[in-house]
Amino acid sequence: MSVRVRVARDDALLVEVDDLRAAAALDRSLAADPVPGVGQPVPGARTVLVPFDPRVVPAATLAAELRARAAVPPSGAQGAGHLVVVPTVYDGADLDDVAAHLACSPAEVVRRHTDARWTVGFVGFAPGFGYLVSDDPGLVVPRRTTPRTRVPAGAVALAGEHSGVYPRESPGGWQLVGRTAVVTWDVRRDPPALWVPGDRVRFEAVRESVRGAGAAFGTSRLVRQLEVPNQAGSAERGGLEVVGPGLQTLVQDLGRPGHADLGVAASGAADPRSLRAANRAVGNPVGAAALETLGGLRLRAHGAVVVAVTGAPAPLITVPDGGGPARPHHLGRAFALADGDELSIGTPPRGLRSYVAVRGGLEVPAVLGSRATDVLAGLGPDPLRAGTLLPAGPPPSAAVETGETGAPDPAALPAPGEVVTLPLVLGPRDDWFTAGALRLLTQQEWEVTPRSNRVGLRLAGDTPLDRRPALVDAELPSEGCVTGALQVPPDGRPVLFLADHPLTGGYPVVAAVPAAALWLAGQVPPGARLRFRVT
Repeated sequence: MSVRVRVARDDALLVEVDDLRAAAALDRSLAADPVPGVGQPVPGARTVLVPFDPRVVPAATLAAELRARAAVPPSGAQGAGHLVVVPTVYDGADLDDVAAHLACSPAEVVRRHTDARWTVGFVGFAPGFGYLVSDDPGLVVPRRTTPRTRVPAGAVALAGEHSGVYPRESPGGWQLVGRTAVVTWDVRRDPPALWVPGDRVRFEAVRESVRGAGAAFGTSRLVRQLEVPNQAGSAERGGLEVVGPGLQTLVQDLGRPGHADLGVAASGAADPRSLRAANRAVGNPVGAAALETLGGLRLRAHGAVVVAVTGAPAPLITVPDGGGPARPHHLGRAFALADGDELSIGTPPRGLRSYVAVRGGLEVPAVLGSRATDVLAGLGPDPLRAGTLLPAGPPPSAAVETGETGAPDPAALPAPGEVVTLPLVLGPRDDWFTAGALRLLTQQEWEVTPRSNRVGLRLAGDTPLDRRPALVDAELPSEGCVTGALQVPPDGRPVLFLADHPLTGGYPVVAAVPAAALWLAGQVPPGARLRFRVT
């Protein structure tokens, strides 16, 4: 058994083993006999991503323990799981390309895909996304050189030795061969995922998707919009009404860790430092649900509430109910709103995301233990719209903070056109790139393009990053990715993963932003320029 432990971030290791069976065995070992200080591992095709707390277990100590466990040969065989039949219409956009790569006809691709016996190897990328492996060793195709920004829900796809079904619309670099109406993920089900590792899957060619399998793909929304009827009685229920939703305004908290076995990433605030500071300012627990906004947000108070805004320095103006002079407010300081007062949060001149906390926190329904909105997975509250009422929870016993809350200095946040330097930890796949590419990574500036979002910052540089010649056409088996990972598709243009990134991915990660600097990555606006510094 060969074992290699690679650095994935300053607080995460990637254990590389021989095959899927060995990776699954290590994952089971860590679940049955946890190592103090280790978080939930993320298994991949031939790897296990192991997050850890360096204050509890040093990286070298953990690496030695992981090598020892991974070196033990897997024993026993898992029983055959349930059989899942997936009716599929084979009309995918990449079917002809797949056929050309396999040197056969599209009809032959369909025959091989339906004849193959598929098994769920592991779950990752997005909730309910099963990585399926088959008994056809020749059914192997490369990922797309440049991933699509939008793959439709229900798309049936191939990449490397795997097949999969996209649970909902999302970015993706797999080759699309068909579509299905089967719902692979629904939080209303118990369990929400259609399959688990070990289940068997059979694809069945049909002319049209089976409507009875579920016409609505993706994750159901558990948070309904609460319309405010003429504000009658609303003053008795403290909270905030959305008058104007602004740009990308979402409910966020510190995320939902601990669900990697379902393919669910932690998500949460893109700048957790500012979220914590806003909650401290109003006396909340630091992880209470608040609003994350890119500006242009207008809120109306229902009842007397106490709020604070941190993060990007957006202008803050209150217009009292019934008229009167507008009142400006200071970023990072708690202030009171009377019933009917309107708060306007403008567009910040630097930074990107502002956070609005209300005393008591936003009491919207939780999904898998969190109120955070994960835009990739489709979990949590919908993006806000005008008329939504966000009720506040009971006031906490803690005092409102009047001193330093730990918010970042607004003047230090980057503005469009400015250069911001981010630290990097090389690995786990820096050995896929040429020495020249590694120099370019830190020597040239990278522009943050407008295609960036909470999933990641898409970067453009004068010169793309080249792989080593022997790896130009290589396919990396999918493996776990951390927030802050700098993933590089074959086109050489990196993507810096943020809070809503895929749990696993198949493009090599050259480096990662250390945990302590992730908040700054979440505040970099489009048009800013990045320089990287290897620590």
